[in-house]
Parts: sequence; structure tokens; C-alpha cells
Amino acid sequence: MKREDILKALSEVQDPDLKQDLVTLKMIEDVVVDGNKISFKVVLTTPACPLKELIRKDCEKAIFKHFGENVELDIVMTSSVSTIRNQAPMLPGVKNIIAISSGKGGVGKSTVASNLAIALSRAGADVGLIDADIFGPSIPTMFNCENEQPGVMEIEDKKMIVPIQQYGVKLMSIGFLTPPEGAVVWRGPMAGSALKQFLGDTKWGELDYLLIDLPPGTSDIHLTLVQTVPVTGAVVVTTPQKVALTDAQKGISMFSQGQINVPILGLVENMAYFTPEELPKNKYYIFGEDGGKKLAEKHGIPLLGQVPIVQSIRESGDSGYPSALKDDVTADAFSELASSLARQVAIRNANFDETKVVEIKS
Repeated sequence: MKREDILKALSEVQDPDLKQDLVTLKMIEDVVVDGNKISFKVVLTTPACPLKELIRKDCEKAIFKHFGENVELDIVMTSSVSTIRNQAPMLPGVKNIIAISSGKGGVGKSTVASNLAIALSRAGADVGLIDADIFGPSIPTMFNCENEQPGVMEIEDKKMIVPIQQYGVKLMSIGFLTPPEGAVVWRGPMAGSALKQFLGDTKWGELDYLLIDLPPGTSDIHLTLVQTVPVTGAVVVTTPQKVALTDAQKGISMFSQGQINVPILGLVENMAYFTPEELPKNKYYIFGEDGGKKLAEKHGIPLLGQVPIVQSIRESGDSGYPSALKDDVTADAFSELASSLARQVAIRNANFDETKVVEIKS
């Protein structure tokens, strides 16, 4: 058995999402043959890969098919999050910038963003979260750090903000810089300037995913984001009822229009149904059934997940201990949602060019 023989056998194994074989995708590393023992690494495109065990089993089948089932096999499953950003002048260590948006307020966008960030971190990714809702910051409350203040350090004669770190996620919010009870009364350009500081004057370091929790609707902040950094893709959060879906459709249209052209990674249907604790098998579609699913199908975009109405999710947000940190069905739901998002980021990076910084002429 030679290294070339092992690679030839593994070239029959495809990544189910990327539709190419593992060898072509350069996902096989450190192939070693020692007598009757074969060892190698499979480098997945994300630590949150939901197909990890399927790929492992396919590798085993390919090796046993070519060399018999008596060989000793050692497969190490590891990961390196994919990216299409190379030598970026701003946020050079950040592999993927993901916008989390909603067409209207009250659909649970910040709850989804917070739990997604934590679920991705728990899966092994390096994650940051920017609270770009300048006029209604909620991330400090959801992460139980309202009274924290970011530090400042000097790097190459430039002062940089050091983000707050909580639950394994790096955080930045205007809520850390203003009194908790105070209102931010700024015009649009001032809010845009704050977002630019969060992006360019904050020491984010190496991150696999930087999530941007945008304000509801389509506003100056959205334009500032896409004009400042190349956004990997956007996630749209909605609830099933018609009024929310109408606004979510506007959000999809904004990112999809020609001059912006940010790929839609998927749609999250929040508050999809209610399940009472005493009747865990019952589902009550109090806001309508499958509205988000139908909207995703209409636009040909992935439905990343359907999150139920569960009292513990609301309680967790209020207490500053998000549901994704727990070991229950809600944590499982957000873990699956994070896996779906990571999967779509990998597919997007394999099939599309880098999103360019938007230049909008007035």
C-alpha cells in the first residue's frame, strides 16, 4: 500500500454538499502507511459540519473496498473553516462576515443571532458578534454583561478597542459604551460611524465567523455595512405570519439587488409553532404554519431551521444565559441551526466569488 493508492481510493468519496471528491477539495492530509495500518486526516470545512460521521463512514468504506477489511484504520476528523477572503485590508483575520437581518422588529433576530454565535462557538469555531442595532442594543443584556466596558490597547501607534468576551464569543455593542438606561439619539451618519469603528477599530483577531446583528428593516446601517466590508452572506429571520413575511421579503430583495448582491445563506423561521411543556408532542401554529418555509421555497433559498416558541428561550434571553448554553431541546435546535448555517457558508464559499465592497453612487 502506497500513499498514492490511499489517495486514489479516497478520491471516490464525495463531500455531499460541495459535490466534489475529498482529494480534489484538498480535504485529505497527513496520509501515512505503516505496514497494515493506514492513517490520515479529513479536514472538514467547519467544525459544525453535520455530515461528519457520514464522511467518516464513506472514507472507511472506500479504504475497505480497495484494501480489505483487515487493515487497521485511523481517521482523524478535524476542520478548517473555509473562506474566500484573502489579505483583506479590514478585518484581515476574519474568515466570514455574516449579516443577521430581519424585515421588521419583534421577530427574535437578536435572540437567533446570540444563540447562533454561541452554538457555533460550542461546535469549536472562533466567533465574534457585533450588535449593530445602535438605537436598540440588546446583546449586552442577552449575554449578561450590561455593566462591562471594553478595553483599549495600542497597536502600531493606533488605539484599538478590545471586545468583551463572554460564553466563548467576542462581543461589541454600543450598549457597552453608553449608560444602560440612556437613549442613543443620533442621526444616521453617526450610527454608521459607530459601526465602522466596531469593524475597523476593534481588535477582533482570528475569527471563523463574525456575525453582525443588524437593526430591523433596511436602513443606513445596512448600507454602511456592505460599503465597508465584503459580506460573505446574509441570514434573514422571520416569523410565520403574513406581515412579517412581507417585510422579510423586502430584506431578501435588498441583499439580492444588483448593486448590493450579497448571497442569501438562508432563512430562519422563528416562533414557528408553540409546544407546551406538558404536551411535548403537540404543535400549535399560532402565527400560521410554514410561512417561512414557503417564502424560502418561493425565492429558492435554504430554510436553515424552524425555531419553536418555548418559554425557556425568552427566560434565557432575559437572564443573560442564552438557551444554546444549556443541554436541552432548545440547545439542540440552535446547534442544528448553527450546523445548517456553517454548511451553507461552506457551499457558498465553494461556488461563488468573494462579495465585493459595495460602491453606491449618489
